[in-house]
This record gives sequence, structure tokens and C-alpha cells, in this order.
Amino acid sequence: MSKCKMTSIGGQALIEGIMMRGPKKQALAVRTKDNNIDISFIEFKSIKEKYKFLNLPVLRGVVNFIESMVHGYKAMMLSAEKSGYLDEEESQKPKNETKEKVIMSAVMTVATVLGVILSVVLFIYLPSLAFKGINYIAGGVLSGWQSFFEGFIKILIFLGYMIAVSFMKDIDRVFRYHGAEHKTIFCYEAGLELNVENVRKQGRFHPRCGTSFMILMLLVSIFITFIIDSIFPVLKTILWLRTLIKILLLPIICGIGYELIKLCGKHNNILTKIVAAPGLWIQRITVKEPDDSMIEVAIAAMNEVIPENEDVL
Repeated sequence: MSKCKMTSIGGQALIEGIMMRGPKKQALAVRTKDNNIDISFIEFKSIKEKYKFLNLPVLRGVVNFIESMVHGYKAMMLSAEKSGYLDEEESQKPKNETKEKVIMSAVMTVATVLGVILSVVLFIYLPSLAFKGINYIAGGVLSGWQSFFEGFIKILIFLGYMIAVSFMKDIDRVFRYHGAEHKTIFCYEAGLELNVENVRKQGRFHPRCGTSFMILMLLVSIFITFIIDSIFPVLKTILWLRTLIKILLLPIICGIGYELIKLCGKHNNILTKIVAAPGLWIQRITVKEPDDSMIEVAIAAMNEVIPENEDVL
């Protein structure tokens, strides 16, 4: 008889592959151009192992988010290389590899900085600016709704971006691998044998998902901003200071979002269902139905990170 498992195993959909992160190791499975599945490992040692206080609630969420971003980027680049996605770019590289690496490093650094600036503008500054203009036109009658209006704008921007990129062929495949990742984790949690048939029957919307985490962060930010506005109403009139405070509050928002996701992954009751509902709905955009070849890749990655002789993690 199958036995349900509570697991901390999580994953990330990549370019023609999946990374699964277990309690002991991190495995990367990628479908290569010759239709084989390449397995590799990414070494990781969390800073929380060295500094135990970082395991405290909220703090651990911030650390996990940063580490996930670092390892996720490394895994994405590795999957692009192993899948052959970069073959065309590789063939066009100049002979001076050292110079090329320096240029690419500089380009990536600039792109990262610009990405952060764009995120701040789109999700922090723009909503505040938009509300200021609309409230001025309305004669100031909307002042009490500023935090909720800004949050609504943030969610619209997030949804618009996700819907737009979902129409891209390469992103669509990543979203389908995302579905394979969720289904495989569900299959393992159900205590079933990891094979294509069993995985195929599982649901694809999981409460411990990066998409759910992002939407929860946006919702948490609305309520925290509302509290700050209620305590310090003068901030509503100082746009630059309001923007700065929102940036400084991001670690707290991130930490609370992580705790909520962790709660939803551990418990299944009315409260957690309510908390998880927005994220599960948004996953209809970012988590799509995989084909059997994608499921095979997810199973290959999953098998590498399951702790031996352990039923409960």
C-alpha cells in the first residue's frame, strides 16, 4: 500500500530540463539533442549551515530566496548549454575566448543591474506615480485606498508579463517542464512508484511553487504598505521616500511570503487553502501540461535527490 510523504524537495523548470533540490543534493536533468537525458549536479552549501540564526522564521525565507536565485541562474545557463540551445551562439563566438568571456560577463552584469532598476520602476515607483496622478484627477478622494490601488497595479503588471511571455515558444516549453516538475513531486508525495503513467495522472498545481510565492509576496506587500501608511500617513506625499521604504521592506515581505508557502506545503486545511488559492490560480498561466518525454526528465532528476531509505523528510 502506498504511503503519503511530506517532502521538502523542490524544483525548477529549465531549458529542456529540470533541477530538483533535495535535502542532501541538487540534481539537474536535461534532454540533449540526441534525445538522451544528461544528469549533472550543482554543489550547494547553504549559508544557514554556518550561521544558525539565519534559520529563524522570516530570515530563512530571505536566505532561501537569494540562494535559489543564484543556483537557479546557474542551472538555467547549464541547461541551455547541455540542451544545445546555445549551439548557434557558440558557433559564432570569436576565436579570442578570453575576450569573449570578459565581454559576456560585462553584458550580464549590466543586464542584471538594468533588470533590478526596471523591476523597481515597474513594481514600486510606477504604481505610486500612477496612483498620485489618478488621485489628483479625482480630487484626493482615493487617498485611503493608495496601498490597495498600487497593489492592484503590481498584480496587473505581473499577470500581463506572465501572459505575454507564455506565448513565446521557448517559454511555453519551460512552463510545460514546470508542469512535469510539479506532477513528479506530487507522485512522490503520494507514495507512488515514479513512472510516467503514475506521474501523468497527478495534478499540476502545487502550493509550494515559485509562482505562488511571487503572487503571495505581492499580496503581503499590499497589507504591509497599508499598515505603514496608517502609521505614517505623511509618507503618502513623499514619493521618493515611500519608494525607498518599500525597497527596504522587501526582505521582510520575502520572508513572510516564504513562511506562508511553507505553511501551505505542510498543511491542508481551510486557512492554507485560502492562502494558496491566488497562487494556484496564477499557476494556470505558468504551469502547463507536459508530454511524456518531459515527465521522463523530471523523474530522472527526482530519483537523484530522494534520500535513501527515508519515507518522511
